[in-house]
Amino acid sequence: MKKTLSALLALNALFTAFPVEAQTPEEFYKGKTIELYVGTSPGGGYDLYGRLIARNMGQHMPGKPSMIVKNMPGAGHLKMTNWVFNAAPRNGTVLAVAPQAIAIEQAMKSEGIQYDARKFTWIGRVAPVVEVTYTWHTSATKTLEDARKRETIMGGSGATSPTVFYLKALNQLAGTKFNVIPSYPGNAETILAIQRGEVEGGSKAWASMKVDNADWLRDKKVNILVQYAEARAPDMPDVPLMMELDRNENEKLALKLFAMGNAMGRSIMATPEIPVDRVAALRKAFMDTMTDPELVAFTRDKHIDFGPALDGADLARLVSETLAVSTEVVALAKAARGE
Repeated sequence: MKKTLSALLALNALFTAFPVEAQTPEEFYKGKTIELYVGTSPGGGYDLYGRLIARNMGQHMPGKPSMIVKNMPGAGHLKMTNWVFNAAPRNGTVLAVAPQAIAIEQAMKSEGIQYDARKFTWIGRVAPVVEVTYTWHTSATKTLEDARKRETIMGGSGATSPTVFYLKALNQLAGTKFNVIPSYPGNAETILAIQRGEVEGGSKAWASMKVDNADWLRDKKVNILVQYAEARAPDMPDVPLMMELDRNENEKLALKLFAMGNAMGRSIMATPEIPVDRVAALRKAFMDTMTDPELVAFTRDKHIDFGPALDGADLARLVSETLAVSTEVVALAKAARGE
C-alpha cells in the first residue's frame, strides 16, 4: 500500500514538474476549419451575410484557419440554434448567423426552444436589419389597406421566424387578414411558391432584396406593404413602419420588443463555454473583418448594407435587455401573435 501511494505521489510530482501547456489561439486554429452555420437554405439575408463574413474572417484569425458556410434549415432557424447550443463542439470551431428573434423567442417561451441566448458566445453584428413584407405584382393586395380588406395568402418559414410571427402580429394589431403558410424552409422556397402562384407574397430583409432581387424593384414586380425597424429606411420613406400601427401605449411596447430583433440584425454567435483567449481572438477577427478594405469595397460595389457593427459585448447586453422585458409586455406580444 505504501509503495502504491509513493508511486502515485511520484507520478503526480512528474506531471507538476512538467505541466501540459495550453495551446495559444494561433496554435489551436492553425490548419483547422471553422464552420459557420446558417439556419436557412442558401439565398436570403442570413446566408448572404454569413458568406460575406466567411470569405474574409479567417485571414484575420490567429493561425489563419479556413472558413466554410454550412446551411441547416428547419423550423425557422430553431433546428440550427438548438444544435449549436446543445451538440456542436464548444471549442471555437463552430460559428453561426444568429436568428434575429433568438432572444425574443426565449422571452416569449416559444415552443421547441432548447437554448439560453445569454450563454451563447456573442461575436459581433454585421448589420442591423430592415425587413419588409411584400406581395407579388399579380396579387390584388397592393397596400396594407388592401391586406385589411381581403385574405392574402403568404409564405413563411416556421413559427419562430419573423416571416410568420410579424404577419400574425399585424393581424392582431393592424387588422390585416394575412393567411400564412409556414412550411417553406427558407426564402428561396417561398420565392418559388410565389412564382408558381401558391402564395401571394412573403417577407424578406430589404438589404438582401436589393441585392438578390434588384430586377423585381426595377420592373415593379413587388408591392412593399410594411417595413420592420425602429425608423423608416431612407430609400422607403413612404412605406409604413410596423411600430406606427399601434393603437395604444401597451401595444407600442409590444411592438418595440419585436423591433429589438431588428437591432440584433445579422449577428454572429458561437457555442457556449469557449476558452476566453479564443473568444477574444474571434471577436477581434470579426471587428477587423468589418473594416477589411477588400470586403468594404465589395459590399459598396454590390450595394450591400454593411454595418454599423456591434461588438460581442454590446450584443450580449442587447440579448440581456431583451430577456429582461416585463411579463406584461410578453403577454401583449404573445397576444399580438395570436398565441
